[in-house]
Amino acid sequence: MGSPLHSLLLAFFFAFFASHRASRSLVLAQKSPASVDVGVVLDLGTETGKRSRTSISMAIDDFYALHGDHATRVVLHVRDSDKDAVGAAAAAVDLLKNVRVKAIIGPMTSTEAAFLIQLGDRTHVPVLSFSATNPALCPAHTPYFVRTTTNDSSQVAAIASVVQHFGWREAVLVYADTEYGTGIVPFLTDALQSVDARVPYRGVIPSEATDAQLDGVLRELKAAEARVFIVHMLPYLALRLFRRAKKLGMMSRGYVWIATDGVTSVLELLDRQDVLEAMQGLIGVRHYVNRSKEVTNFTARFRWRFRQDNPTVKPADPSVIQLWAYDTAWAVAMAVEKLHPARSAFKNSRSGNDSTDLSRLGVSQTGLALRNAIFDTRFRGLAGEFQLVDGQLQSSAFEIVNVDGEGETTVAFWTPENGISEHLNSTASAGLKSVVWPGDSTEVPKGWEIPTDGKRLRIAVPVKHGFDQFVRVETDAMTNRTSVTGFCIDVFQAVIDSLPYAVTFDYIPVANSSKSYDNFVYQVFLKNFDAVVGDTTIIANRSQFVDFTMPYTDSGVSMVVRVKDAKSKDLWIFLEPLPIDLWLGSLAFFVFTGLMVWVIERQENPEFAGKPLDQLGTIFYFAFSILVFTHKEKLTSNLTRFAVIMCTFVVLILTSSYTASLTSILTVQQLQPTVTDVNQLLSTGAYIGHQDGSYAVGLLKRMGFQDHKFKNYSTPDQYAEALSKGSANGGVDAVFDEIPYLKLFLSQHCADFTMVGPIYKTDGFGFVFPRGSQLVPDVSRAILNVTEGEKMAAIEKKWFGDRTNCTPQSNSLSSSSLAFWSFGGLFLITGAVSGLALLIGLAKFIYHEWDGLRTAASEKTSLWKKIVAVLKHYHDVDGPRPCLTLKMDDYGELDDEDLNKIARPGDAAGLHGSVGSQSPVSVSDRSDFSFASPEEGMSSTEPSSPYHYATVEMAEIREAA
Repeated sequence: MGSPLHSLLLAFFFAFFASHRASRSLVLAQKSPASVDVGVVLDLGTETGKRSRTSISMAIDDFYALHGDHATRVVLHVRDSDKDAVGAAAAAVDLLKNVRVKAIIGPMTSTEAAFLIQLGDRTHVPVLSFSATNPALCPAHTPYFVRTTTNDSSQVAAIASVVQHFGWREAVLVYADTEYGTGIVPFLTDALQSVDARVPYRGVIPSEATDAQLDGVLRELKAAEARVFIVHMLPYLALRLFRRAKKLGMMSRGYVWIATDGVTSVLELLDRQDVLEAMQGLIGVRHYVNRSKEVTNFTARFRWRFRQDNPTVKPADPSVIQLWAYDTAWAVAMAVEKLHPARSAFKNSRSGNDSTDLSRLGVSQTGLALRNAIFDTRFRGLAGEFQLVDGQLQSSAFEIVNVDGEGETTVAFWTPENGISEHLNSTASAGLKSVVWPGDSTEVPKGWEIPTDGKRLRIAVPVKHGFDQFVRVETDAMTNRTSVTGFCIDVFQAVIDSLPYAVTFDYIPVANSSKSYDNFVYQVFLKNFDAVVGDTTIIANRSQFVDFTMPYTDSGVSMVVRVKDAKSKDLWIFLEPLPIDLWLGSLAFFVFTGLMVWVIERQENPEFAGKPLDQLGTIFYFAFSILVFTHKEKLTSNLTRFAVIMCTFVVLILTSSYTASLTSILTVQQLQPTVTDVNQLLSTGAYIGHQDGSYAVGLLKRMGFQDHKFKNYSTPDQYAEALSKGSANGGVDAVFDEIPYLKLFLSQHCADFTMVGPIYKTDGFGFVFPRGSQLVPDVSRAILNVTEGEKMAAIEKKWFGDRTNCTPQSNSLSSSSLAFWSFGGLFLITGAVSGLALLIGLAKFIYHEWDGLRTAASEKTSLWKKIVAVLKHYHDVDGPRPCLTLKMDDYGELDDEDLNKIARPGDAAGLHGSVGSQSPVSVSDRSDFSFASPEEGMSSTEPSSPYHYATVEMAEIREAA
């Protein structure tokens, strides 16, 4: 027992403490905060609902612990929706009618939220949902709906980027048949199409599906080609789906499973062992949450608080949904403090019918202001920046995770600005860390497979009755076994063999398919066949129903006509190699050359002398004899020799070109077509041939041909027979067909027929597959590899032979004549040389005969007479005096008759004196020669005529010898 002093002190302490508590209670009573009722509607029977309730309660406690001086205090009224939309509506009616709440947080699902939103709009009470993500619930259409989470459509771009990153061209949507499941479908489909990926089909799962129903849907998906599946449903239904998929072998190598945020963000709620076993290799997309110190602290406190509230439930870390719930309650508390709403803020409605609870709910007088205050609230929350845009949160980043053997691994991030990157906010090129795919494979699946359940591709081939080099169907009479061969078949087999995977198929011959290839191709669209292999042309109207591969043959449509031999019918064909201007130019050039030679050589060369007509003949003879190099006139001037050399070079080039051109013309004229263009056929009303089932008929009709002008054939021999007859004899004047057929026809009949006219463009032959078939891009790439190599050449030679032995003619069947300007350079050079030589020769003449020319031109007459006088002077000028040089040995062998032959008739020359011994005797070297005139019998030392001739007496010559 203590001392009296101790007892006194203790009594004083209790008295002071009691008085202090009394005074503090009085102050608090005077300043007690105003209570604001806020309803909470959750699915408390689910673990997500329980977690969210704990998170909301923690948010209110934390807010007022930090803001104890606020004048308002949110009071939560929690109701259970019992996992039912009607239950959620009943809970909301109770809150609005009996509690008169100023706002409602919840409900959990989009289906429940749809009805509560209508109640909120009617009573002007804001409804804040942190988990209703269905895009169909639009705040713009429901003014009192506030979405404090993101729209499901915000993640579709991230999912499409994943599909694009791995190059997958198809993806199957697997979703629950609920408002939540169907809401994302149009947005996800559009996003996939924007990255060139299509959705060939969908897997719709009933919300309460049994295992048998799940198996039925999965078997349908397994039987198809696509192997990329995007799952969007509630997590517990998704877990059941993956369990059944694993049992059916669909969580193995080659499959791709992508889960949306609704599954990925709550994986921690599912049994970890089930997740690791059933979802191995899953790729998931979820909102990125920065693991800040605040989040870490909240996580630790949440685990403790949740264990206190739910001792029978296994504790786990909060998901992003709980973070959104926390931020939602915090935002409500902040907005309420801004408004100080009164307790009696509801006004009863005055409708005519008050018999129902809905009619007696009343209208909140502060709802609009509270909604606006919530819209204007800004703060940094646990889930990130809390800022509403158009009544809902906007996502900024997504996290891409991979479920591997140890749990969930983050492999990449996605942001609207940078797309996929290995690190958040990285501007580097897109990339992902190593991903473990289903079946523990690290190899990226190609996204589709040929079904492995025993089904083989059914490939239709046409049964042709002509041109069977392309497709040949034969049945063995002994074994009744059908074999399919041909050019198209060999190309397809080579393409399939070059694919990096095996494709099993069976050829199915289709009779009467060649009658209408359009109907034949349409059977693929009707799913009667999986593909068509044959001589099928790629055209626009067929591509509306099926997909074609790259073409593997030449493209286009043209016509074949008969040729005629026109060589014997043209008498003047030899003139065709040179046009008229070249003929005239060459003639003028050669005449000019002959004139030039005559002008220069006449003064020194006696072979160009004589009478005027003789000289004119010499000019033309010399000029044209150069053409065949037969001129025999000796040239004495170096000027003419050089000019004639240049002229001879021109002649050589011109004659060679003429010969080549004439040869070409004669060769081509043997293949002149009987028809040159389509207009000629239209104007003459000719009959036109085509192949059975060819689409060229439609092309011809569009050109203007009438139906009764068409005749169909099946074989190359029928083509040849019809063309040989012509329209007048029951045949046709032209056959229209595709280039590959015409080349084959001409390889067998190239001597009598040729291809003419324009080529009407098509894309050639291609293989046919259903729309969206994943085989098309791979087969197209394989076609390029085959056609660019030697394999295609070997296949063509096998079925079409060596086409070099009989090459089809080209469209251009005319041989171009030579032109004058083709030889312009040669004419210019040689003309300049000849002209220069002529000028030099005339200059020399003028220099030597200047006095005579000046005298001839000085007479006082007209200009014309002066010119005539100058020309006459030029003509009358003496020619050269030929030198007679004789050797002594020559003199000894000459008799009188020989010497007289040397003398010019009418003149006689006497040669007197001694000739000299053993040395040559030259008339020009002897000064003692005497010349006698025959008329006068006189001797003289001067010549009696312009030409000097000598006569030597025989005795003197012999004596001198």
